[in-house]
Amino acid sequence: MEGSIKNYTLAKTFVLLIILLHFCIYSTFAIKYGAEKASTEFIKTSCSATSFPGLCFTSLSSHTSAIQTSSRLLAQTALSVALNHVVLTSNAMLSLSKAPSMKPKEVGPMKDCLEELTDSIDELKRSMGEMSQINGSPKYGLLMSDIQTWVSAALTDEDTCMDGFAAKAGNTKNVVRGRILNVVHLTSNALSLINSYNSLHG
Repeated sequence: MEGSIKNYTLAKTFVLLIILLHFCIYSTFAIKYGAEKASTEFIKTSCSATSFPGLCFTSLSSHTSAIQTSSRLLAQTALSVALNHVVLTSNAMLSLSKAPSMKPKEVGPMKDCLEELTDSIDELKRSMGEMSQINGSPKYGLLMSDIQTWVSAALTDEDTCMDGFAAKAGNTKNVVRGRILNVVHLTSNALSLINSYNSLHG
C-alpha cells in the first residue's frame, strides 16, 4: 500500500513537471513570437516611408532580433546591410575588371567605379562608427550631421559609378548598373531611416 502511494506521488510529480515544462516552453515561444511579430510590423511600417519600401523590408526583415522596435537600431542595421552589399559589389566589380571580356573603352569607367565604391565603403563605415555612439551622446547634433553627410556622399559616389556606364552598351554595362542600382537603393533607404530617426530624436 505504501509503495503504491509512493509510486502515485512520483507519477503525479512527474506529470506536474511535464505540464510545467510545456508551459515554460509555450510561454517562451509566445513571448519570442510576439516580439518578433512586433518587430516585423515596426520594420514594415518604417520601410513604407522610404523610396524603396519592398527592398527595405526584404533586406531588414531577417534582422528582427537585432532591430526590435528601435528606430536607431533600424537605421544602424540598414547602414550595415548597405555597407555589406557595397563591399560585395566592389569585390564583384574587381573580378569583372580582370575578366578577358573587358573592352578597352570599359577599363576607365570600371577603374573610376571601383574608386567610387572604395570611397562609399569608407563613408558608410564612418557613418556606422558614429551611429554606434549617438545614443544619448551630448554631441548628438554634430554626430548626426556627420552621418547624414557621409551617407549622402556614399550615395553620390554610387550614383557616379553608375553614371560612368550610362553611355556604354553591352553586357558589362548591364551587369554594373544592375549591381550598383541595388546598392544605391539600399543606401537611399538607409539615409531615409536615418533621417526618420533624427526627426524623432533630433
